[in-house]
Formats: sequence, C-alpha cells, structure tokens
Amino acid sequence: MFKRILVANRGEIAVRLIQVIHELGASAVAVYSEADASALHVQLADAAVCIGPAKASDSYLHMQNILSAAVLTGAEAIHPGFGFLAESADFAELCAQAGVVFIGPKAQVIRRLGDKAQARTLVQELEVPVIPGSEVVTTLDAALAAAATLGYPVMLKAAAGGGGKGIRQVTSAALLTEAWPLAQTEATAAFGEAGMYLEKVLVGAKHLEVQVLADRQGAVWTLPERDCSLQHHKQKLLEVSPCLSCTPQTRARLQALAERIASGSAYENAGTVEFLVTPDEQVYFMEMNTRIQVEHPVSEMVTGLDLLATQITVAAGQPLPNGTRRWAPNGVAIECRVNAEAPTQDFAPQTGTVTRLEWPLGGAGVRVDRGLRVGDTITPYYDAMLAKLIVHAATPALAWAKMARVLAELEITGVQTNQRFQQGLVQDATIQQGHAAIDYVDRVFIPDWQQKEAASC
Repeated sequence: MFKRILVANRGEIAVRLIQVIHELGASAVAVYSEADASALHVQLADAAVCIGPAKASDSYLHMQNILSAAVLTGAEAIHPGFGFLAESADFAELCAQAGVVFIGPKAQVIRRLGDKAQARTLVQELEVPVIPGSEVVTTLDAALAAAATLGYPVMLKAAAGGGGKGIRQVTSAALLTEAWPLAQTEATAAFGEAGMYLEKVLVGAKHLEVQVLADRQGAVWTLPERDCSLQHHKQKLLEVSPCLSCTPQTRARLQALAERIASGSAYENAGTVEFLVTPDEQVYFMEMNTRIQVEHPVSEMVTGLDLLATQITVAAGQPLPNGTRRWAPNGVAIECRVNAEAPTQDFAPQTGTVTRLEWPLGGAGVRVDRGLRVGDTITPYYDAMLAKLIVHAATPALAWAKMARVLAELEITGVQTNQRFQQGLVQDATIQQGHAAIDYVDRVFIPDWQQKEAASC
C-alpha cells in the first residue's frame, strides 16, 4: 500500500480524496494554484505545494509542475480525480517514466479509449453495438459528406475528448456549416486536437452509464447503471441510480457489455462505459471515460462501496475481493450538482464571495460532498460546481422527497447558484418517474421553468 499520495485536483473531489487517503492510513499531498492558497483541500493535506498561477493551464494542467511536486514531497502515487489531467495519456506516461504510480488506467489504454474513433473500432471488434457514426473528419466538406450518409439530425463531436466540449447537434447542412468552426475551435482548445466525428441522433434515447472497476489480475466489477439523461447543453445536472425505467434484462445487458469492454481492453482501475438506450431498449455504446466520474457517489450509495478507496488499493496491486462481480442495486440514490451559475441567464457561471453557508441538516441517507466554506471566493478560473448533494432511500418516492428536503435546507448567499432550478427538477413528474430522455431538460423542462420564473417575478 502507498504511504504518500498526491492529489492532483481541487475542490470537493480533492477534499474527499484526502479524507479517503487518511482513512487508508496514508499521508496526502495537495497541490494548489495561487487562487486556491487558502482552499479547504490545502488545509486538510499533510503537505501542500503551489504549482502556479490561477489559470488552470499554468497550474492544474501543468504536468511538469505536478510531477515535480510529487517527487519533491516523496509521493509514490498521484490521483488525478476528475477533469484536468484525469484522462491525459501523456500525463499517465510521464508518471510512469518518473516512477510515480498514476491511479488510473495505463497510458496506452487511456489513449485508445479516449480517442472516439479508436474506441468505436475496439468495441465493434468486441461485438458491442455502436451508434451509427462516421470516421474522424478534419474538414467541413468531409463532415457534410458524412452527415449526408448518416442522415440528419446528427451530433458533431470532438474525437479526442468528452465532458460536453466541442459537441453540437445539427439538423441540416446549413446548421452543420455554421456549427463546424465553433465546435472544432472548442475541441482544439479543450483537447489540443482538431479531429471531429459525427453520430446519428437517436430520438428519445436515455443516457445510461455503467461504472466499472478492474484489477491487474483481470477481475472486473460492474455496478448498477446510472441515469445521466438530465442534461443541459450536454452538461449533466442530476443523476439517479439505478435508472427508474430500466428493466432487469436491460440492466444485465448493460453490465455484460461494460464487462466485455473492460476485459477486452485490458482495463485497470475505475472507468465508466456510457450508453444510449432507445425507447425500445436497444443499447448502443457511446464512449468510455477513463476516470472516476463526478456522479460516482450514487453508485457508492446503492452498493455500499468506496470507489476512491478501491481505486487506490487496485493501483497498489491489490485484487478486487471475490473477483469478477455484477453488483445489484440496493435502493435508489440521487445526486444534485450545486453550481455557481444563473439558470435564467443560460446558466452563465457566477463569481462572488460566500457570505453565508448552511449545509443540509443530514439524517439517514444524506451526504454532502463539498470543498466550500464561508469566506471562500468563487473565481472564474475553474468549473462552476460548488458541491454535490447525494441522497439514498429504499424507494424512488422516498429518495425524491429526501432530495427536495435537502435542497430546501441548503442556504448559500454571496454567489448565485442553481438551487431553485434543481428544486424544480426534483419536483417534475416526468423526471420522478424516470421517463425523461436525453433532450427532455432542454426541450421541455427549461422552457416551462423559465416561463414560470418570469411569471413569478
């Protein structure tokens, strides 16, 4: 087992990782930008190293500075959390060259699965259904030709990444022509590569994903699916596990396909296989995220596992207990992301200093993952997420009621948040029944919510 682990992240995930590292009996090293010098994760760590100015490219994305901090402090391993360098094959490779364990998959696996075209080829070889799509294209003419073959509507996506960057849905050649330069510029800025590809839009589909864990010995765990269909502009808002409209047969198929992909790619550590599932329960592979996800707590709540701790022990060479296993869900878990943003202004990120902060009162099945305190300043440099509210209950109705109560108890002043918007989501009947497709929030919920908000002013 590792004696010292560096956490290459910030915010709530850095706080939770440091807690887990301490529970495992190891010491934790924090890294921080100049903007985060007084952050909670810095104060909780056993050692902390400043890695650069506020801008992420000069700090949390600066590979050499992070590796130097690991060597300087004697860290044997680095946990990247999610975002930043979590899916960087180059960083994983540099860690290996420096003799520091990257807590995640091997660099070559990240590189293959992180490239959408290579990932599609791999899963097709494993006889996993994929969404009809194109090869990687780098010119508008090639994109137009591919779209004509697939038929509109299509999704234009960055070939080298995820997280909603470089994605546009287009319904005509004219809209594709308009979207192309913006999407390609966004993809290049986010991932350093201009390659794009197109996917056929599956109308009415749900976005379901399966958490996998794999050890060096070849064992694979697959956890119950998470329903991540509630999204705005491809950014997830709220997640539920298990999917409330998923049949046992579809759950078994999702887990079997995820297990096949993990085994077939010689995967190690944690990852997430993402699928689109049509109304008639046809399952299609979408992509694989080679890291832990923001929404991993709902999987922990319905299984009783600590996924971060398991990541660390697997990276240290320990096997998964009892080998390959498909986990069944126990109850229902929901996660709400509390973001510093203005939903009435197209979810524009917000800044400010937190002047009052009252977290939910707790109780059975209530969890709050946060790295925020009164007096903290929310800057424009990083992701807008402030905290995650997670609840667990025996039934969907009890889980929704518990989340409504938790949201009502939350109080944050000094910076605008999406709290009222999330309260609307958890009270929506279609969402509560698990029937919302991937376009429901943008197509139905937001127009209705905005109209109600305008009428109440």
